[in-house]
Amino acid sequence: MRLTVLGCSGSGPGPDSPASGYLVQAGDTAVTLDLGNGTFGALQRFLDPWALDAALLTHLHPDHCADVAALVVWRRYHPHPPFDPAQRKLPVLAPEEAAERLARAYAPSRAELPETDLTDGFDFRVLTDGAVTAVGEVTVRAARVDHPVEAYALRIEHEGRALVYSGDTGPSAGLVELARGADVLLCEATWPHVVPGRWTEPPPGVHLSGRQAGEHAAAAGVGRLLLTHVPAWYAGADLLAEATEVFDGPVEVVAPGAGYAV
Repeated sequence: MRLTVLGCSGSGPGPDSPASGYLVQAGDTAVTLDLGNGTFGALQRFLDPWALDAALLTHLHPDHCADVAALVVWRRYHPHPPFDPAQRKLPVLAPEEAAERLARAYAPSRAELPETDLTDGFDFRVLTDGAVTAVGEVTVRAARVDHPVEAYALRIEHEGRALVYSGDTGPSAGLVELARGADVLLCEATWPHVVPGRWTEPPPGVHLSGRQAGEHAAAAGVGRLLLTHVPAWYAGADLLAEATEVFDGPVEVVAPGAGYAV
């Protein structure tokens, strides 16, 4: 199994990276984990979008799903599709409102909103806490996490290897349980644990600090921690230092275009 970082900038694109999006390839199966602003362009450097087996969305904030609209355009208007997209709909595993919310985001105009429907080329499948879904050669497990909107962490398993992606979350027992014993935890680290003049403890139920990401990795006993979702206004090196204080395994901050064996 291989993880490729399409974008990793937290809360929106940064000067050096698209927003959140990742490609996971295992055997003959390829799936995306989120498709935030700018990630669909990056995807094309690593994979023909027609070769995707599914798109997985942890939640519906734009920095994690905005480029689904670009994927819709690709599948509807590409002049030489290798197959009929209506006959081979792309599975989209996402929170319950995804079909409606993404259709509204794609709608060409306000007048066309009521008629806009993406189910002609996409097979929306609702994520739920504890759900287990087979996609090609991989198994996808979901766990509800703590964010202001419905959000899930995802565990991708293939031939005894496991990658867990936190999505966006505050401290979450569900994330720890999902990640238990995983080979790799791709975990958001959005802000420092202490921000002078603002807080001495991160606000609950939104994001993880670098220290909290390390604590989750340690509690879950993962083999390797990859930090992501660092906004342009914070330094990844500072969050890395926090994580390494509490997790004694390998830790690094991911970079756009980087690839990792799981």
